[in-house]
Amino acid sequence: MLDREQDSIGPLPVAAVAGWDLEADVVVVGLGAAGACAVLGAVEAGAEVLALEAAGAGGGTSAMSGGLIYLGGGTPLQKACGFEDSAEDMFRFLMAASGPDPDRAKVRTYCDGSVAHYQWLVDIGVPFKPAFFPEPGLEPPTDDGLVYSGGEDAFPFDRLARPAPRAHKPQHRHAAGRFLMDRLLAAVEGSAARIETDVRVLRLVVGPDDRVVGVVARRAGRDLQIGARRGVVLCAGGFVHNDEMVQRHSPLVARCSLRLGNDFDDGRAIRMAQALGAAVTRMDAAEVAVPITPPRKLVAGILVNGQGQRFINEDTYYGRVGQEILFRQGGEAYLIVDESLYEVTRAGLGASWVAETAAELGTEIGLPPGSLSATLDLYNRHAADGHDPVFHKAAPFVRPLEGPLGAYDLRVTNPACFYATFTLGGLVTSVDGEVGHVDGRAIPGLFAAGRTTSGVAASGYASGISLGDGTLFGRRAGRAAASP
Repeated sequence: MLDREQDSIGPLPVAAVAGWDLEADVVVVGLGAAGACAVLGAVEAGAEVLALEAAGAGGGTSAMSGGLIYLGGGTPLQKACGFEDSAEDMFRFLMAASGPDPDRAKVRTYCDGSVAHYQWLVDIGVPFKPAFFPEPGLEPPTDDGLVYSGGEDAFPFDRLARPAPRAHKPQHRHAAGRFLMDRLLAAVEGSAARIETDVRVLRLVVGPDDRVVGVVARRAGRDLQIGARRGVVLCAGGFVHNDEMVQRHSPLVARCSLRLGNDFDDGRAIRMAQALGAAVTRMDAAEVAVPITPPRKLVAGILVNGQGQRFINEDTYYGRVGQEILFRQGGEAYLIVDESLYEVTRAGLGASWVAETAAELGTEIGLPPGSLSATLDLYNRHAADGHDPVFHKAAPFVRPLEGPLGAYDLRVTNPACFYATFTLGGLVTSVDGEVGHVDGRAIPGLFAAGRTTSGVAASGYASGISLGDGTLFGRRAGRAAASP
């Protein structure tokens, strides 16, 4: 047992391996959505596959999610719900919403393959009810199958591409992540793949040419050398639960109250690959959701920053709002509503301050004198005509706000307002999951998918991209790893 050496993340030379305890053509590390689809992709390509899961069962962070899968381009579900979409409209939206500077090849592949991927999910046993849910953002509490999830129908995206709802939810009430994973794992268990649980992968094993030929893992205190004749696929999540990595790469994320992920989202797979020279990107990027709705009527209020000024159109995706507040507004924002709009949110957030006038409310909050009054005066002047020429909020949500007024405290320091976050950065990969070296070449025998990589959501986000990206590119990575 090589305790000190195997606790390291550095690669182990294959010459130090006396013999393989387990062996397969393809070894998949992690059995969340990306890993499950990598397994299925490799099996489809004719490979002998071994899946390694650190927990006692598969599911990972995917099982903790709302279950939305971002798909489009004209899926049968979209058509059944009466919506037209195209791969080109989906591409234009994602290139704008996922940036700045997303991976064009990945976005193109994702959009062009979306309809076929939807059908593949249906074929392996994931059902979708052909019904549209009108409240955007969160997963439907019903078993309806389609919802807007990324501000596609809000400025500026409605000017760039024809809006269409693309979040596909498996037919299950409320959060459907566990249901989705049950279906994916059933498909894995029904395949020829082997599954080993409670196996924690520690490092990669490399041959003389730096080709990845296996992994070193640990189970119940015993070290295992596991061989991969064709390739290893890393699908072991992101790094949101690694405090040191978060502080180094995205320290603002450390201020968020709710880190979305299981305990194994600790970045070890990323660091193992880096120790072999793998390139990473967008390590500062994160999704930050501040669910100020439902109820949807609250977007008729206005969002202001610490200077009492508006900074975004309130009807956009709440993940975009959260990213804007945390990364560009110093973690400080307030939602201003009048009495006719006021309601406690589904997340349980109510007004922290109430006043008869904007001037009084601004003083109570502690905003610069006169700032909130000036902001509200300008907004109301145009809202009286149903317009928002500054931030272009949709007309149905534009109307004057008249006292008394209330303010919701959306500061990141407010424990009652949760900031739900997870990391978006990770390994640089090709559209087939090949992990890139810092010198630009592909590392032979090493593949990755899911939150271990930097995917379609380079910096921006829309709910459902993690499961959409992870399942589609996980399957591609498995197929590529299986290639002789």
